[in-house]
Amino acid sequence: MTARQMVHRFAFQVRTALSMWWGVVAAVAFGVLVTRGFFVDLRAGGADLARITVAAALTALLAARLVRRIRPAVEPHADLLSPWMEAGRDLELGLLVVVATHMLMQLAGGLTSPAYPIFYAMATFLVAYNRAWVGAVLVATSLALEALILQQAGQLHSSLGLLASHVAFAVFFGTVSLVLLRVEVSNLRREHRERLDAEIASRLQKAREYRFIAAPLSSGDGRSREQQEQHLYTSAVESIHQAHYITLSLLKGTLDARACALLWLDERGDYLSLRNVATDGGRETLQWAPFPALAGACGAVIKHRTAISALEPGGRAIPYYLGGVAVGAFLGVPVMESGHLRGVMCLDREEPERFGARERQLLEDAAEQLMVTVQTERMFCAVERTKYEQERFFKASEMLNSALGLEKVYETAFVAARQIVGFEYGAITLYDDKTRRHTVASVTGEPLSGFAGLSYADNAGLVAMAIKNLHHLPAGGELRDRSQVIFTRKMVVSGVSSLVVFPLILGDRALGAFVLADRKRGLFTADRREMLGVIANQVAVSVQNGKMYKQMEDMATTDGLTGLVNHRTFQERFDEMLARAERADKPVSLLLTDIDHFKSVNDTYGHPVGDAVLREVAGVLGEQARAVDVVARYGGEEFALVLEDTDRKGALILAERIREQVAALKHPSDQGPFSCTLSLGVASYPVDGTHKKLLVERADQALYHAKEHGRNQTVCFADLG
Repeated sequence: MTARQMVHRFAFQVRTALSMWWGVVAAVAFGVLVTRGFFVDLRAGGADLARITVAAALTALLAARLVRRIRPAVEPHADLLSPWMEAGRDLELGLLVVVATHMLMQLAGGLTSPAYPIFYAMATFLVAYNRAWVGAVLVATSLALEALILQQAGQLHSSLGLLASHVAFAVFFGTVSLVLLRVEVSNLRREHRERLDAEIASRLQKAREYRFIAAPLSSGDGRSREQQEQHLYTSAVESIHQAHYITLSLLKGTLDARACALLWLDERGDYLSLRNVATDGGRETLQWAPFPALAGACGAVIKHRTAISALEPGGRAIPYYLGGVAVGAFLGVPVMESGHLRGVMCLDREEPERFGARERQLLEDAAEQLMVTVQTERMFCAVERTKYEQERFFKASEMLNSALGLEKVYETAFVAARQIVGFEYGAITLYDDKTRRHTVASVTGEPLSGFAGLSYADNAGLVAMAIKNLHHLPAGGELRDRSQVIFTRKMVVSGVSSLVVFPLILGDRALGAFVLADRKRGLFTADRREMLGVIANQVAVSVQNGKMYKQMEDMATTDGLTGLVNHRTFQERFDEMLARAERADKPVSLLLTDIDHFKSVNDTYGHPVGDAVLREVAGVLGEQARAVDVVARYGGEEFALVLEDTDRKGALILAERIREQVAALKHPSDQGPFSCTLSLGVASYPVDGTHKKLLVERADQALYHAKEHGRNQTVCFADLG
C-alpha cells in the first residue's frame, strides 16, 4: 500500500467515525426529548414548528442511515470499514430505530396504546439483523427509555407490572427471533453443503466415467502399495472389459453375426481363453476354460497370423463353443501389438454366408482398436505408478530435509527409503578415510541387529567396493552369488536375494554406505534404484549436516579446553536434575572445586602448562563421575559436579577420591614435574537447600571455608555448624 493510499484510508475512516458518533449523539439527544414527552403534543393537536421540525429531522436521519445500510454501494470505499466500525454503525442505526419507535408510540397513544406490539416487532428486527451483543444492547436501551418515560410522567411505581410484562415479552420475542434465525441459517448452510457435495460427487462420477480419474495410487490413504496396485489393475481391467464388450456388441449388430468373440493368448502362447464375447446364444454353450492355441480355425489364424474365413467349418473347428453348435460362417483375425501376437478376434453366423472383404476390414480395424484400449489403460496405470512413486519420493525428501541430529538422520533415512520400496532390513555405515575403517552406525531389521556399532577394516566386501568405486552395487539390485561378502566374512547376512549398496557421496568422496536388503527377488528395479540413489545422496548430505549439527551442539554445550559441559549447560541440567529429584523424592549433591594456587601455576610454568593441568583435572573428574552425573567447568580453574541420587555421605566419599587422585598427579614442565591440589565444597538437596541458587551459595561457602582453612580438603556445608 502506497503512502497516498494509507492517507486516503485514514481520512476515510476518520470521516466515517465522526459521522457515526454524530449519529449516536443525535440519537441520544432525540431519546432525551422522547423521555420528556416532547412528541405528545403532536398527537394532542398542540403541534408547533419546533416539534414538527425535530420529528422530521429524526425521520430524515433514520431514512438516510437505512438507505446507507440497504444500499452500501452508494457509499464509496465501504470495504475499508473495520469490524468495529461496522458494529458501531449498526449500533447507531439501531438507536435511531429505537428512538423513532418511541416517538411513533407517543403519537399513537403512549405505552398503553393497542399499537404497543410494534415494540415486539422492533425487538425481533433488532435481534435478527444485528450482532447478538448489538441486538441485546438495543433492546435493553428501548426498555430503559420506557422506564425513563414512566419515571418522567410519575407513573413508574404504579406501572411496574406493565413494565415487567413488556420486558418479559421483549426478551421472549428477541430470543425466539434469535433461535429461529440460527435454525434457518443452519438449515441454509446444510442445504448449501449438501448441494455442493452432490455437485462434486456428480462431477467426480463423470470424471470416472470419462476415465479422467480411476482408482489412482495415493501415498496417503493407508493402504500398502500392493493393495493399491491391485485396486488400480482391477479398475483398468474392468474398463478394458467394458470398452471391448461395447466394441464386440457393435460389430455383432453391424455385421449381422451371432457371436463376436475375443480370445487371448497366455504368457507362453500355448493356450487361448475366451476373454470377452457378445452373443445371441446362451453363455452355457461357450468354452470358458483355456484350450490349445492351435486348435481349430482359431489355431489357423495363430499359425499363419492372417485372417481366416470359413463356411460351415463344423462344431469342433470353432474351439470357443463346447460342441453341438452349428456354425454357418466363421471369420477370425489376429490381434497384434508391435509385431507380437496377443490373441484372435472372431465372428460367426448360423447361415452359410461367407464374410466378405468389408467385414474382414472392419474386424481388423476393430482388433487394432481393442489393442489401443489396452495400451491406453496400460499407459494410465504407468502414469499412476509414476505419480505414486513421485509422491513417495517427495515425501521421503521432505522427511530427510527436516532431520537434524545424526540419530534422527539414521532413523529418517530408513523411513524415507521405505516410502520408495518396502525392504526387510538395512544399514548405514560410516567410513573414515584416514584410518580406512568402516563403522556400522545404524541398522534396521532383526538380521542386522547385532551389527550396530561394529567396526571393521577396509576389505573387498560390497560395502567397501561401493565406497571405493562411488557407485551402487550389485548392478542389477540382486545378490546372485550367496557367498559374496557384504560387510565382512564374520558379519554374515543369510537369505538375501535383493540387495543394493549405495555409497553416501559428498563431493568427490564417500562418507559411508546405505545398505538395503530383502529375501524376495526383483525388489530393487531400475526405477526404484534410481530414486533410492537420489535418496542416498540426500542421506549423505543429511549425515554431513548431522555431523555439523552435533559439532555446533557440542560447541554450544561444552567447554573448548576441557571438553566438559560449559557453565550455561550446567545450569540447565542442574535444574532438570533438581526437578527429577523433587518428583522422585531423592537426594542430589553439588560439588564445587577449585585448583589451589592455580595463579602461581600460570605465573611459574606458563599458561600452556596451566591449560594442561586444567585438562588433566577435568579428565579425573570425568573418570570418577557416572554417566548420569553432570561435570562442568564452572569458570577459570573452578569445576562443578552434580551427583544424581547421591546424599552428602556419598558426595563426600567421591570428593575425597577425586582430591586424592588429583594430588597424586605429576604434571611435567620445563622446570620439572609438580603437583596440584584441590579444595572442594559440598551441599546436598534437600538437607542444605531446596533451590538451585541456595545450594550453589552453600556449596560455595563450604569451598571458601576449605580454602581459608588450609586448602587440599573437602568441606560439607552441614559441617560448618
